[in-house]
Amino acid sequence: MSSDVTYSSYLDLDRILAAQHPASGAHDEMLFIIVHQASELWLKLCLHELTEARAHIAVDDLRPAFKMLARVARAQGQLIQSWDVLSTMTPHDYSTIRPHLGNSSGFQSAQYRLMEFMLGGRNPDMITMHEATPEVAETLRAETERPSIYDEAVRLLARRGLEIGEDVLNRDVQAVYAHSPSVEAAWAEVYKHPNQYWDLYELAEKLVDLEYHFQRWRFGHLKTVERIIGFKKGTGGTPGVPYLAGVLKAAFFPELLSVRTAI
Repeated sequence: MSSDVTYSSYLDLDRILAAQHPASGAHDEMLFIIVHQASELWLKLCLHELTEARAHIAVDDLRPAFKMLARVARAQGQLIQSWDVLSTMTPHDYSTIRPHLGNSSGFQSAQYRLMEFMLGGRNPDMITMHEATPEVAETLRAETERPSIYDEAVRLLARRGLEIGEDVLNRDVQAVYAHSPSVEAAWAEVYKHPNQYWDLYELAEKLVDLEYHFQRWRFGHLKTVERIIGFKKGTGGTPGVPYLAGVLKAAFFPELLSVRTAI
């Protein structure tokens, strides 16, 4: 290692710490910027880990995947806690910043959308807002053409001898995933006989953790927005709180929730 490397140079702190450019002069704008920038860094780590975890699941190498998925859950915890910091902003504080945001919105976060796509929550219409940045739109479009992490998990169930319907195994991965009785029955076998399917049982619980924390993040977002702007429209043109409440109803891994009633 070069002796010229310092803590600051290794982490590129000069650029990172110079990347905050408040536009309003309001005291709380620094909070607003840093919380969102830090969230994007945590999302980058989540995507890094999920990409590798999916590759390991696809080749039935689950032990490394478990560590990666556990790390994602911890990173999601940091994302959830960020709402606690942002919620110290009052409606008046935000009103001094909002005019300077234009149409920018967290709704436009490409990394958030990519993570949603990786987990299986795919809506091609969400790519449209990124068409102005062709490389971002192409990354999102390419992700919709790959099996999601849940698709790979379900295919693994089939390879392990559990009965999965051909309609699921041959489904169009670009389409919205729909609940499957055969997938629920397969997970039920895993949950009823954990000693026989211990690693699949652990995989199921790691996926449940992902969904649980993602929904907690969404709920934190909803309550923070509700606390700061009430029921006003979001800066990106979304209905705000009603939109956020709607996405809370969407599940990435529906059978891992319904199986709890079935067993």
